[in-house]
Amino acid sequence: MITTLQEFAASLPEPLQWLGILVIAAIPFVESYFGSAIGVIVGIHPVIAVAAAVVGNAISMLVFVLTAHGVRASATKGKDAKPLTPRREKLKQRFERYGVPGVSLLGQVFLPSQITSAAMVSFGAPKNQVIFWQIISIIIWGVVFGVLAALGVAVLA
Repeated sequence: MITTLQEFAASLPEPLQWLGILVIAAIPFVESYFGSAIGVIVGIHPVIAVAAAVVGNAISMLVFVLTAHGVRASATKGKDAKPLTPRREKLKQRFERYGVPGVSLLGQVFLPSQITSAAMVSFGAPKNQVIFWQIISIIIWGVVFGVLAALGVAVLA
């Protein structure tokens, strides 16, 4: 899959390759970290690759958070909470243990930011706090992987 995404970005005209990275980074499980790395490997300047990947991932995450917030608001009006699936129960336990900052910063190791952010909002976490910490996490992960990819490309060159 990564090779296919890399070929997609490389196939675009050079002035539009950043846009390809933005689109790629919006895909869950690709995120800002793989988007940044793919951008650097394709030959986009690391700052532009990271910025495009961060923006793409952030836009996607915002869609998920705002949708989850709207669904939760509609679904919980005057109703009792449904029992959680085992997977969601495990995620909720992590959420209660680490809070929004911890789940946002470390959650991407286990699940995409779109899923963890939507889950936190569905558990009742404040939407704006989730957005704030998810954006910080997306930036950090994108920068780390962008730098690692740039260093790897420099070593191979």
